[in-house]
Amino acid sequence: MFETILLGTDGSETAATALDTAIAIARQNRSTLHVVNAYRSSSGSGPVVLVGAQVPLDDALEHAVGAEASERLLAKVAETASSAGVECETHSVNAAPGDAVIDLATELAADLIIVGNKGMDRRVFGSVPNSIAHKAPCDLLVVKTT
Repeated sequence: MFETILLGTDGSETAATALDTAIAIARQNRSTLHVVNAYRSSSGSGPVVLVGAQVPLDDALEHAVGAEASERLLAKVAETASSAGVECETHSVNAAPGDAVIDLATELAADLIIVGNKGMDRRVFGSVPNSIAHKAPCDLLVVKTT
């Protein structure tokens, strides 16, 4: 039923619950599990020349740290999925989390998005799961993680 499943994760303890659910569903359906982690780098103030391009130093360093941390997290998630017999592809994206999930789900033509419910009780600024629920291009499973 679900060939392509997309899991959004931030690496938190609650996200591990959503990962367990995603692995179980992917294994049952013999699906490919795509896992996305979004990180943000902010603009810095002082420009520095890196490989012939003007890049704000703080932004370049934050981007490297954010990207490296994201890649480390995704490697652990992929190892967990592979150990469970699930084919897993990872995606590290420099974007807002909700946008990263929606954009990747659209690009992959995902059949199912899985996210945890952490943050859904926010009323003023919303949350990633709420944002995804309003924009999802496919089925969405919000796992009770809190």
